[in-house]
Amino acid sequence: MPDHAPAHHRPRRGWLVAVAWVAFAVLAVVSVGAGAAVASAQQPTAAVPSATPTLGPISTLPVPTRRPQPTSAAGASTVRTCSVNDLASAAGLATFQGTVRKADTGEILFDRSGDTYSRTASVMKVLTSSAALAVLGPDYRVTTKVVAGSAPGTVVLVGGGDITLASGSSNIYNNTATMGDLAGQVKAAWAADPANAGVPISTIVLDSSLFSGDSWQSSWDRIGQTEGSTAEVTALMVDGDRANPTADTSPRSSDPVSRAGQAFQSALGSVASGAQLVAGTALPGASALGSVQSAPVSTMVQEAILRSDNTEAEMLARLTAIKLGVGSSFASLQTAITSALHDNYGLDVSNLVIVDGSGLSNDDAVSAKFLTTLFDKINARVGNLGVILDGLPVADQTGTLSYRFTGANSVVDGKVIAKTGSIDTANTLAGVVHAADGTTLTFAFFSLDSSIDAGREALDSLTVGIYKCGNALSNN
Repeated sequence: MPDHAPAHHRPRRGWLVAVAWVAFAVLAVVSVGAGAAVASAQQPTAAVPSATPTLGPISTLPVPTRRPQPTSAAGASTVRTCSVNDLASAAGLATFQGTVRKADTGEILFDRSGDTYSRTASVMKVLTSSAALAVLGPDYRVTTKVVAGSAPGTVVLVGGGDITLASGSSNIYNNTATMGDLAGQVKAAWAADPANAGVPISTIVLDSSLFSGDSWQSSWDRIGQTEGSTAEVTALMVDGDRANPTADTSPRSSDPVSRAGQAFQSALGSVASGAQLVAGTALPGASALGSVQSAPVSTMVQEAILRSDNTEAEMLARLTAIKLGVGSSFASLQTAITSALHDNYGLDVSNLVIVDGSGLSNDDAVSAKFLTTLFDKINARVGNLGVILDGLPVADQTGTLSYRFTGANSVVDGKVIAKTGSIDTANTLAGVVHAADGTTLTFAFFSLDSSIDAGREALDSLTVGIYKCGNALSNN
């Protein structure tokens, strides 16, 4: 094309140039606006620091604080090279089984024989409590009542299964019903009936028929009764049958029902000072003379877990079975607890063996994988399971973990929230770890046929190991 164009083409070229400049300007404005929008969208969000879970001392329940959930670390491209294999192979563990999951996804990060079903020791209380919360509900209360007997001068003390009932004004349990309150109602009702004018209570019938079958599981060691960690399982009881109502560990009797009857007679005072105590049952439709109610199940669950109270756990297990209509003995617990866990939480219970509610038996059988699946649901507060999360012992702070994870292991103080277990043939630990990198892990570790001290120390060290690894935890 020549350097100069014909005169009649020049106006057209000027118009095109003008249009081009306008288009360029519009595009520039749009581009700048879009860039600003993208930049704004990419601004980082300030992280919200997670609070350290806090519980009161072991005897202060229920725990009112809802535990915060730390933000899980993103890990789509995480290279997992942090090994705890040496810790999992420690001699103190003896026979080891264990599983670790990433709580928000359920992904298994670490596993050693996690499919093997073994004795759980007191970690069984987590299964019992989960079942009770689903079947009974957190607000359920247990009633102890007194009704008129069939003969003149007779009253019937009817046990409803409340092992926390206080013989005096209080005991180790929280917000308990008391024999003093019950006896006060009975004395008032007795005096208000003209037929009883001047007539003392001559017979107190003790009705503990709500629970059936053996009161002591045949696979349990009687040393738990004499040394004071476990009582006979009866529907009528005071103070968990402790000789010292305010002590966690205190010798238990061979006849909790009679001990409860004596406490009631004492609370009645002179109106029943010469009364005879006899075993029996109340007549259907007998007129009520008084009743008291326990603390709610939510309180009792947290007590049973935090203190690892065997008798309280057995009470919850029996009441769950009764509510489901499957029986009221040890034999009913297999059906009651497994059906509650399956029907309410969708868990595969086909291989569970449930002999008791406390975990004292060597015959109980649960796997580490099952426990971590359940703890994923507890961590997510499925149903009423947040009650358990808020009641679990906390490392170096509360409950049965208040004296563990000290010294070199204190790096996890407040970051490990777990249920402990110790019987002669097993040490166990299972729960939730808020790892150093912000990842939430669920774990279950079994140390079988280990000594108590060596087993606990090795379990604690391994738990510290997974805390440090977090989302980088390797299965190698």
